[in-house]
This record gives sequence, structure tokens and C-alpha cells, in this order.
Amino acid sequence: MPKLTKTSVEAEKPTDKERFVWDSELKGFGLKVFPTGAKSFVLQYRTPEGRTRRYTIGKLSNSLTTDQARKLAKGLLADVTKGGDPQGAAKARKEAWTVDQLLDAYVASPAFADKAESTRPIDIGRINHHLRPLLGGRFADQITSDDVKRARTAITAGKTAALVKTKSRGLARVTGGAGTADKAVLVLRAAYTWAIDQGHLSENPAARIKVAQSGERDTIIDDAEVYARLFHTLETMENEKRIRAPVADAIRLIALTGARRGEVGGLRWQWVDLKAGQIVLPPKSHKTGHKTGKPRIISLPAAAQEIIARQPAGEPGDYVFQPAKGSGPLALAKPWERVRTEAELPTNIGLHGLRHSVGSHMAMNGASLNEIMEILGHRQASTSQRYIHFAEKARSTLGERAASVAVAGLNGATEKADVVPLPSKRGGA
Repeated sequence: MPKLTKTSVEAEKPTDKERFVWDSELKGFGLKVFPTGAKSFVLQYRTPEGRTRRYTIGKLSNSLTTDQARKLAKGLLADVTKGGDPQGAAKARKEAWTVDQLLDAYVASPAFADKAESTRPIDIGRINHHLRPLLGGRFADQITSDDVKRARTAITAGKTAALVKTKSRGLARVTGGAGTADKAVLVLRAAYTWAIDQGHLSENPAARIKVAQSGERDTIIDDAEVYARLFHTLETMENEKRIRAPVADAIRLIALTGARRGEVGGLRWQWVDLKAGQIVLPPKSHKTGHKTGKPRIISLPAAAQEIIARQPAGEPGDYVFQPAKGSGPLALAKPWERVRTEAELPTNIGLHGLRHSVGSHMAMNGASLNEIMEILGHRQASTSQRYIHFAEKARSTLGERAASVAVAGLNGATEKADVVPLPSKRGGA
């Protein structure tokens, strides 16, 4: 068993079977000679569990000489001494998920299936149109938080914008933007969280990426005049056929009840009970239901009941607010942008802002924390608590405004008191 050198390796001739030539100095280092004449360097070793493994270092070539292969073998043996397993590591690397494979597995998982029906297609859109183009081909366990931040920046800047084919609408424009970027990060975070729970991965690169949550916005519709402007705009656009009646009514229902956009857009007749004046959403059809396992009850004021009652009747499984095309739930985001602009509402108030408005006005009218949680369907008290804080802040501001006239008088009186008049001169000593 000679020492493997450049000369001895080149001198080895092929036979009709594969054969090994082992090095006389470095234990486990060898040359595999194929019947075709090809030659590869190998390392044979034992794992800490006592199993014999044979690891292929690489094929003899101009880029891998005998001396280079020997150095690599020494390094691998040093790792083996420390408990390493080169063959096991190579196998794990070969079987490692790409981000595409991670997202495929997540979308097919029960965890994703438990999401609200209206949420799933939106998340799939974020996955296919933004996450896959930017990260899909990378190994999931090699993605860093910086990679996620760069992806978010790219989505915000519109680098994933495109025209995409859809089954229901033919072509759709994908635009990106800050809100879409943050939501895409949340979807990626959820996918990694699921993979870690299942034992496929060990770290979540999106876990500590801070994103703006829609629930953190303070902009609301703050008085009856603005609400009147909103409802007047909806009526005008509907009468002029610039917005479909189901869309206008869906927005009206959100404004009256504080329901989520997906809860209204995906509302089915079987969940509506007009006699009881309520909507009962099963656990898997609303945001928090898949975690709590409880239905969500949306109370319907008389005006909201009238809106639902005038929709064309359908089968129990049909949508209350029918989409113009396709079989999915009613899309409200783009029509809302037109309504918001024409009604001259704040540019940063979305449909979720209508929901915040309901919660904020409840708090300002003295509703308790439990009442706000019940009406808005919150799972955690901290989510509803912000409306209490908002109301306290609003009352403090109103107090300042109410006292402004009196404060002005107080300041004026103080200024006069600071001016001491000189005594008048009178005749006589």
C-alpha cells in the first residue's frame, strides 16, 4: 500500500471493476479508480457512533491535485476527531430545503390551512410574487436577517412589481410597497416558525425584523361630518356606476361594525342570522379563530342589518357580497383607495382604519376593555387596550381645547398683574 503521490496516482490503471488504493501514511485517505479511467479521492472513517463512512473528497483534475486532496483529507480527519461527520453533513446539505421548498411545505401544512379563508390567497400572492423571486432559490438555513431586510427593501422599492396572470381576472398588477413588504416578512416569519416547530430548521431569520403593524395606526374617522362625507361619496359613486353596489355596501358594513376587511369580503350567507341581529363566524373563518378555536360574533346594528338584507339572496355557502369575477371573496382594497381619495379622507387611513374608528369611539364613549374585545374580536387584551389609551389621550386633548379660552384669560390677567402702575402726582406736599 504505497503513499499516494502525483506519480503513483497517474500510474494507476483501470480494471473491469471499481477498486480502491489506500494511502500508506494518512489512514483512511484513498483513491477510487473507476472502470472508465476516472479517479476520485475518498476518505474512510468511523463516526462517533462507530459507523464506517466513506466520503468523496473530489475528482482528480487540474483543480484538485493529489497534494490538495491530502490536505483536505487531513482537515476532514481533524473534524472527525472532534466528533464531526463529513458524509452526514454532505447528505444533510444535499437534502436541505431551499426557501421555495420551505414555502411549498408551509402552504401545504395544516397550520396554513387553519388560516382564515380570505387570508390564504393573499398570503399565497405575497409568497409567489415577492418572496419566491427574491429568496426562493436560496437555502433556507443560510438566509440571514440581513437577507430578509434586503428583500423587504426591494419589495418596498417596487423591484418585484409585475403584471401577472390570474385565473379570475386575466392580468393583475403587482406593485409592492411598504405595507406589502412588511406583510411578506410576516408570512416568511410564520413559515420559518412552522418549520422550526416541525424540526426542519433551527433559526428564524425574520423573527427580529421589526415591521409596521396596521393596528398601530392612530388615524381614525373622528367625527360625524367625516362619516357623512364617506357615506355620501359611496352613494354618489354607486349611483354613477363608478363602484359596484356590493363593494359600497361592504365598505358601509365595515364602517358600521368594525369587522375586518376579510370577514366582510368573505362573508357567507350561512353565517348570517338577521333574526338575532348578528353574524357568527366559525373558528377557521376569522383571524384569531384558528388559535382560540372559538367562533366570532359580530353584532349588527339596524343599519347594518338593512345592508345585508338588501343583498341578492344566495345559497348558504354563497358570498353575501358577490365579486364581479371569479369565485373568490370580494376584493375591496383598490375600490377603497378611490373612495378614500374622493371623500378626502386622510391618505394613511385604510379599511382597517374604519375598524380602529369603531374601537376608538367605543372607548371614548366609555366602553369597557371586555366590551371592546368582544365587539372587535380581539384575542389579547393588550390589542384592545390601545383604544382605551387613545380615548384617554383624546379626552385630555379635548380638555385642553375646552379650557383654552379660560387659559387665555388667565394669561392675560397674569400679564396685567406684572405691570405695576406708577403713583399719580397730586398737588400739595
